[in-house]
Amino acid sequence: MFKIFSSLSKTIHSSIALTIILFLILFFLNGGFVFDNFFWSSLCKFVHVIVAIMWIGSLWFLNFVQIPNMSKIPDDQKVGMNNVILPATLFYFRWAAFLTVLSGLILALIDGYLYDAMTLSIKSGILKNTAVGIGLWLGLIMALNVWFVIWPNQKRALGIVESDPDTKAKSAKTAMLFSRTNTLLSFPMLLSMVAAQNLY
Repeated sequence: MFKIFSSLSKTIHSSIALTIILFLILFFLNGGFVFDNFFWSSLCKFVHVIVAIMWIGSLWFLNFVQIPNMSKIPDDQKVGMNNVILPATLFYFRWAAFLTVLSGLILALIDGYLYDAMTLSIKSGILKNTAVGIGLWLGLIMALNVWFVIWPNQKRALGIVESDPDTKAKSAKTAMLFSRTNTLLSFPMLLSMVAAQNLY
């Protein structure tokens, strides 16, 4: 049994297997296996939540742990962080951002409120869709920051892309400022999404 904990790959595969089994049992108990909109919506919502946790968790790790504590690490020990830990974190960070937005858009399309949410429900006046729309637009802004500002600048700052010391320093500062911007937006974005599910 403890072999599943011997590597992350085995642990993740076991977790996915358990999740699929539980998902199928819950659907069976809810009236059988009907691959309708409700099924795909539930599956998409689950994926959306998982990748969103990965994205925002990585964002908060960078802002609450990595950035404030980098100055406390001796220069000779920063190599491991810059060459191994941060590139790995940024891999999950950027792809989780992409998948969060993609799964959110697909979910809104399946459930039929994509246009209403994108227009902040101006025509229909449905507050739930307004709240989702606010969260959606904040998420889009954050994801665009990740892919078109933070990641390109981090590549220069970490030396993944060759650049001179001045460019590295400027890129590190730019990446930090836009990462802080995303942190600022993350709380209202999450509030909007939670409000849409629980208040309306």
